[in-house]
Amino acid sequence: MALIPRAFGNSVFDPFFGSSIFDPFENLSASLFDRAFPSFDKDVSAVANTRVDWVETPEAHVFKADLPGMKKDEIKIQVADDGVLSISGERSKEKVDEKDNYRRSERSFGKFFRQFKLPANAKAQEISAKVENGVLTVTVPKTEESKKKSEIRTVEITG
Repeated sequence: MALIPRAFGNSVFDPFFGSSIFDPFENLSASLFDRAFPSFDKDVSAVANTRVDWVETPEAHVFKADLPGMKKDEIKIQVADDGVLSISGERSKEKVDEKDNYRRSERSFGKFFRQFKLPANAKAQEISAKVENGVLTVTVPKTEESKKKSEIRTVEITG
């Protein structure tokens, strides 16, 4: 016989055994997007929640995307003639055994798609990419002219 009281088949106080009647942390894991648009399914949420950092260094534009659990074969990177970089992919939903009883399913799955307009100083034909530890890094080198340090001159104000 359990020492923890039960209600509706779940533990009232034990947060480690499924959802309880009172779970103060239940909504903390939901993103602001999920709270604003609760009717969206997980496929749409996966698209909206793919985070990408874009850092401009003196030598290149570097894009980093967190894609945990994805293999390089599941990710597609394309560059259009108009200088638009597209990063897309799909994380498949794991097969669920009918005998398993999921208490919570929070990992996202589905397709994602992000686009970025590259600046004029980007060498689109020399883009490289790698996936390491769940982070996709796309490096877009800059043209030689843009790597040169610009000279700054002082303009005299008259009047």
